[in-house]
Amino acid sequence: MTDNTWLNRWNDRYSSEEFAYGTEPNTYLKEQLEKLEPGSILFPAEGEGRNAVFAATKGWKVSAFDISSEGKTKALQLAENHNVSIDYQVGELQTLNFKEEQFDAVALIYAHFPADIKSSIHKALDQYLRKGGLIIFEAFSKNHLDYVLKNEKVGGPKDIGSLFSIDEIKADFPNYDIIELVEKEIELNEGLFHNGTGSVIRFTGKKR
Repeated sequence: MTDNTWLNRWNDRYSSEEFAYGTEPNTYLKEQLEKLEPGSILFPAEGEGRNAVFAATKGWKVSAFDISSEGKTKALQLAENHNVSIDYQVGELQTLNFKEEQFDAVALIYAHFPADIKSSIHKALDQYLRKGGLIIFEAFSKNHLDYVLKNEKVGGPKDIGSLFSIDEIKADFPNYDIIELVEKEIELNEGLFHNGTGSVIRFTGKKR
């Protein structure tokens, strides 16, 4: 079950007129998608839709979900502004009707799920990706906590359990050929809540 505090937090963050993380796509996602032929793609924890809408403008068939209905409202508004459509559902993954091997790609961009469920969600998402399909992942690393202490504006979870390590990604996605898996320091400039220097894990993997 969704913790109401968690749900309220995201509805509150997405309820203002401004876009919490901006309307431009994440840089890493953009770089990866521009190398690929469009197919079907899933965006978990997609929030206000900046990445899903970008993929749709590039010809992808886009599905997305989030627990926040406020996020969906903003995402559909953004899609309309760009004259594209996305299939956006509200709910937790286990309540949604995705099918095995439905997608050519799954994009996890700052999809920081609570620590106790994040690995099980990764393993569930794997079922929905076809063999030969790609996971594209960027999220804050466990070392990011040091960066948040220096600069709150960079954003990200403040509990280490919700952050990621390279070993966790390898454990969660064992049946993937690693195209890229790195921890690196990057500069973020994404809307109101991702600004400054942070430490991230970037992963692109191809399902065997």
